[in-house]
This record gives sequence, structure tokens and C-alpha cells, in this order.
Amino acid sequence: MNVSFKKQIKNLEREVLLKSVELDDDGDDFQFELDDFDTNDEIIAVAPRCVRCNTCVGECPVNAIEPANIFRMAKITDKCVKCEICVQSCPVSAIKLISNEVIYNSEDEREVIEYNLANVSCPHRVVRMNSISIDYSVDNNWDDCANLCPTNAFTLEFKEFFDDLDMDVGIELIDDELYPYINEKMCIGCGACKEISLNSFAIELDRYLGPIRHSRFIDINYDSCVNCFLCEENCPTGAIELIDGEVVLDNDKCIRCVECTNHCPVGALERVEMK
Repeated sequence: MNVSFKKQIKNLEREVLLKSVELDDDGDDFQFELDDFDTNDEIIAVAPRCVRCNTCVGECPVNAIEPANIFRMAKITDKCVKCEICVQSCPVSAIKLISNEVIYNSEDEREVIEYNLANVSCPHRVVRMNSISIDYSVDNNWDDCANLCPTNAFTLEFKEFFDDLDMDVGIELIDDELYPYINEKMCIGCGACKEISLNSFAIELDRYLGPIRHSRFIDINYDSCVNCFLCEENCPTGAIELIDGEVVLDNDKCIRCVECTNHCPVGALERVEMK
């Protein structure tokens, strides 16, 4: 995905004005004063293809994702530290890492701010189903499970289907009734069916979730460091310590987020791409 659009300064002024002043205030004299700038930030967003498996919720190290349910997708909150673990962990690649470049040139006669959005490639963890089973003796919202299955591995079938497979489900099946069936060859182990089940005992899933594949690392410029302790105080996983006046980074704990780099007042820490 690559999207570019422009917004006129006067329209942006109007939006800021409406959000910043009381309705009875006089905003006629309000005007932007902008210098030239070119910034690049990253956004993590959940796409509509979210299957409500909540894998991202369980893997987020800072509890920055509101869980999905049958009616609502998962939601990234402002607690997000942009570690990208959710992007790597989503079984159906519904979470996207997006580069957001914003440019303003005061010499441009159009008086616009330009926005450029682009997908950022990110390594993906292995997600594999080891085993999955259904307890046919319990009631459950099987239709929701079938509707949200991303690979159509979960279907609803009549008694004749199970008879043809010579499959024993542990209960006596009734004609003209629909029953759940999982095609294990098509199942990717996302866990959506189990997560949205109203009966927690209806589905048993055993799956393998591979290791996180870091594509970035935190580079430390020890000559610039002023021993202010802000990186240590703001690290969400306790991966940074100042020992004898030197920054010590525990790479096993480090989630490669932007908290230490954003809070460093002298730019001594930088998140960089691995070569």
C-alpha cells in the first residue's frame, strides 16, 4: 500500500481552531506559523481482516492492545511503543506497520502539507497448528466460529457428512442439524474459533508460535550519553540499566521499541535497521 495526499494549510488551520477554542471565542486572527519540515514516523494499525483471535493481545509486552470480540476488531491504544511484535505475531497479517512521512515546504505556492503513507516490510513469526479438537457435547456459537475462520477450515456440516467420513464425534447426530467440523489440513492455528467461543471448553487448540525475528537493534553512542537515566526509567521491559556510568542493554529483554530513543535528550540511542 502506498498512499499520498495533500491538505491545504487553511483547512488544517480551521480543523485545529475548531478543536482548540471555545465556540464563543473569536478565532478570526488564528493563523499557523510553520517552518519547513520533513518528518517520518511509523503507525501500527489493525486492518478489517482481523479474525478476533487476540494473538496480538497475548503477545503485546506492554498491554497496549484492547481485545477483540465477535463484534469488534482488536484496537491499538496510545500505550503502544511500536515494538512491532504484534505485526509479526498476527496469524493473518491483519496488523500493518505503516511509514508516515509528512512534508511542508513554505516556498510551495499551493500552501499544502503532503502526507505519504507506505507499508513497511516486517518479518513474520511462524504460526502452526499442532492439534485441534471439538467437544461436541457442549453448546457453543459454532456459526460465529465458521464465519470468522480465515481459511474456511471451520465449517458446519450435516450428519451425512460425518457418516461419509466414518467419523465418531462422541454423540448421536440428528438429521437436518448442523454440526461443527474442522479440516485440520486447512487450519493455520490462528485460534479465532477458540477465542470467540462462548463456551471455553468447546475447542481445544495446541499450536506453535515461533520466535520473534528482530530486524532492528538499539545503537548506543556512549560518547554522547550524559547519564541522565531517562532511558532506564522509560524502558517498558527493564532492558536498560546504567551501571558505573555506562548504559548496559539486555538484548534478551529489549523489544526494540522507541521509548528509550524518544526520551533520550541528546540522541545517544537510535533504533537502526539490521544489515
